[in-house]
Formats: sequence, structure tokens, C-alpha cells
Amino acid sequence: YFATTGSEPGVLAELLIAGLNQVGILWRASPALQELEELTLDWLRQLLGLPEGFDGHIEDTASTGVLAALVVARSLQPDRRVVVCSEHAHSLADKAAKLLELELRKVSVDDAFRLRPELLELDDACAVVATIGTTGAGAVDPTPAIADACEAAGTWLHVDAAYAGSAAICPELRHHFAGWERADSIGVNPHKWLGVPMDCSALLTRRPHDFRRAFSLVPEFLQSPDDAVNLSELSIPLGRRFRALKLWAVLRCYGRVGLQERIREHIRLAALFEEWVRGEPGWEVVAPRNFSLVCFRKDGTDEENERLLERVNDSGEVFLSHARLGGRYSLRLAVGNFRTTEDDVGLAWDVLRREASG
Repeated sequence: YFATTGSEPGVLAELLIAGLNQVGILWRASPALQELEELTLDWLRQLLGLPEGFDGHIEDTASTGVLAALVVARSLQPDRRVVVCSEHAHSLADKAAKLLELELRKVSVDDAFRLRPELLELDDACAVVATIGTTGAGAVDPTPAIADACEAAGTWLHVDAAYAGSAAICPELRHHFAGWERADSIGVNPHKWLGVPMDCSALLTRRPHDFRRAFSLVPEFLQSPDDAVNLSELSIPLGRRFRALKLWAVLRCYGRVGLQERIREHIRLAALFEEWVRGEPGWEVVAPRNFSLVCFRKDGTDEENERLLERVNDSGEVFLSHARLGGRYSLRLAVGNFRTTEDDVGLAWDVLRREASG
């Protein structure tokens, strides 16, 4: 899991969204809904350092976003029925492949839990899902090398940056995102690390015309003389909520600097926790820390670490989750809520050591 935040601007915007109750089936049904969505997604693109040429819209979750991207990829090459991803990719790839009746081929990872691009076989693949910030370990797949392979094979590249993508607003973290501008589509969740309440997942693409060809269906009752591409022609749903209003509120109220400050503080807190773990005999960090996720474990068996996690969570003082990395049961501490303080992270460490010694 990753911590999220329902920030005050986002919560107030949700109240307005519910009250306005817009149904954005067409541009003319709610011009403000569509135009604000287009505007805020372009603001987000600029914040993330992506070049012009990327268009975007908002989905409810990254799972829907990757499903939409794979629909487009399959439509372009219907005879290629394979999707490729890392063995540590999010289960969204599994679900999308299952729904679309595509074969999912998983590629082994290296010691840092990154996809090994030299193992890619793409002759029969319509798409590759690369990840920047895997759920289990926060690993960063080598996107430039994956993009090279996809371009050579004519394969669609989707980058899942649902968790870590927000960190690209900090210039010092941009090296993790090298090559993602070469992707055909990218998923970033402002509802994970940018303070936007749940169900605000940005889907960015430099191939919007392919999305329209795959999804556009305008029956008689929806036809209009308006010179506008309706957002319903670029994705699965017909109706859509005024989600852009809460993203707009957060971006306007915090601004670039305010959001950068929060992400940098979360990374500082994660680095501090990592330092405590490394300095404590009998504990180890089990994966490189790229962002605000620390993966660690206590010396002992998998069963002992699993029971430790249960005791920590049963205390009600903190809540952690787990991953299996390199075949070993590992604990995860993910910092991501705007209200998390150093005292909170210190409490988590105290509870872990107390329960480990009990």
C-alpha cells in the first residue's frame, strides 16, 4: 500500500463536485468540466517535466488507465496478443490482460528489482508495461533501454508511474524518469502523492488520435455541431465526474513549491527511517530506496517477520504492509500523507523494535 492524502483544498473541491453534479458526457454538457480537465492535465504535464505533445485526461484509477492503453495497443496490432511486464509490475497489468484476453509474459528482474531489458522478446507483443516506482520495492525499470526495444519492435510502451510519478515535479529526482517521455502512454496518480482525494488518475499520451480511433463512438443522440473532441471519445466511460476541479484546487492552493516541499519532506523522512534500520543490529534494508518507500526486515524467518507485522498492525499505533522480495517476506514503510511527521515515523520505529523484542 501507499499512504494518500485528502488535503483540505481537495476535500472542499469534492463538496463542490458533488453539489454541481456535472455529467460530462459531451463538451456541451459541461464545457467547464472538459476544459478544466484539459487545462489541469497540461499544468500537470509541465510540472512533471514532460514535453509538449502529451495530451491527458483523468481516469478513476491507474487500473482503468492501463486497461485503456492496452485497448489502444491491441487495436493497432490485433495479431499480436502478448503484453510484457516485469515480475514486480502491479497486478493492474494482470487484470487488464485478463479482461482483454491477452497473454501476459513476465520478465525477470535484477538485484535491484528492475526489469531486465536484455530478456525482452517483443516480436509477438502489442505492449510493454514498464514501471517507475514498483509497488513492492519502489524499483525503477530501465525505461530508456525498454523504449529502445519497443521502438525497434513497433511495440506500444506504457509507463506505470502511479505512485512515483508525482516525484518528477522535483528536478533532483528527474533522473529516475529518464526515457519516460518516449512512452506512448503514462499513468500518474495525483490521488497517491499530490494531496488529491481518491479517484484522480492522470493518463497522458502522445498518441491521442490512436485513443480516439479506438474509443470514439458517437450515436445519434450524442451528435452535435460543436467543434470539440469529447473526452468520452478518448476512454471507456461515457459520463465522467468533475474530477479536474479537485486537481485544480490542489495545484492552485499548494503550487509547485508547496508540493515540492511535501514530497521532499516525505523522502527525507524515509531516508531517516532507512538510516535507523541500517544502524540497528539485527535489521536490514532489502531494496534500494528510490523515493519514500523503505523495504526492510528483521533477521529471522519469513514466518517471524509475518508475525511481527501482525503484532505491529494489531497495536493500532501504526499500519505497515509487506512485499515478497527476492523470495523473502519483507516489511514496507511508505511515507506519503501530507500530515505525517518525523514523530510519526519515529513512533513506527519504536513500535517495530518493541514488538520485535516482545
